[in-house]
Amino acid sequence: MTETDPAHVIETRGLIKIYRMGPTEVRALDGVDLDVRRGEYLSIMGPSGSGKSTLMNMLGCLDSPTEGSYRLDGVEVSGLTDAELAAVRNRKIGFVFQTFNLLPRYTAQVNVELPLLYSGASRAERRRRAHEALQTVGLGDRTDHRPNELSGGQRQRVALARALVNDPAILLADEPTGNLDTRVGQEILRLFDELHAQGRTVVVVTHDPEVAARAERVVRVVDGRIVEDGPGARFARTASPAPVDGPGAG
Repeated sequence: MTETDPAHVIETRGLIKIYRMGPTEVRALDGVDLDVRRGEYLSIMGPSGSGKSTLMNMLGCLDSPTEGSYRLDGVEVSGLTDAELAAVRNRKIGFVFQTFNLLPRYTAQVNVELPLLYSGASRAERRRRAHEALQTVGLGDRTDHRPNELSGGQRQRVALARALVNDPAILLADEPTGNLDTRVGQEILRLFDELHAQGRTVVVVTHDPEVAARAERVVRVVDGRIVEDGPGARFARTASPAPVDGPGAG
C-alpha cells in the first residue's frame, strides 16, 4: 500500500478472505478496496451471504484477511497479533450490535464504563466519561437502571454510549435497528445523524435500503466485491429491497 492519507480513517487494498472447509474454499471477500474519510457517514449494504458481515469483521478488527492490507486511523492492522488487534479495537472502534450485548447484572453506568477498564482510566475518570456518554444519548437520568429495566430503544442507547465512551476513530454499527420497532429505530438513526453532524465517522452495516439511505454514501457488496458505490440519496431511489439476513449471515 502507498503512504496513508491522513484524510482517511479507513484504507483497504485487495482485501481477500478465504474460509477453508475441508477441500472446499469459500472466498467471502474478493479483492476489496475501500477508503472512508474522517467524519464520513457510510453504509455497507448487501443481502445474506454477500460478504458484508465479513467486511464488517475486517473493519472492526474482529478477523484478519487472508490477503491484502488494512489501515485504520493510520495504523496497519492486517498483520497484528490477536492481543494487538484487541488493543486497537478498544482504542479506535466503537461497536453497536443488533443484540445490544449488555451485561444484564450491571447498571447502564457500569456497562458503559467497561471499555475504559482496559484503557487504565481511574475510577473517577471512568464514571465521569460514562455519565457524559449517557447524557449524549439522552439517558443521563437512567444511569442506575439495569438492562431489564430499560426499553429496547434505551438498551440500544446504552450500547451506543458504550461505543462512544473511548472517543473512537470510527463508530461501527451492525444492523443497529434490527431488534427495534420502526418508531424506535428511527430515533436511533436520528442519533447517528446527530453524531455524524458532530464530526463522527459512522459506518453502518445493513440489509435495509431505507437504513442505508440515511448515510451520505452507500457501498453495496455482492459475492465479496463492492459492486456499487455512490450517494445515499441516489441509492434510495434505485435500490430494491434485499432479503433479510439471518443471525450471523452476510
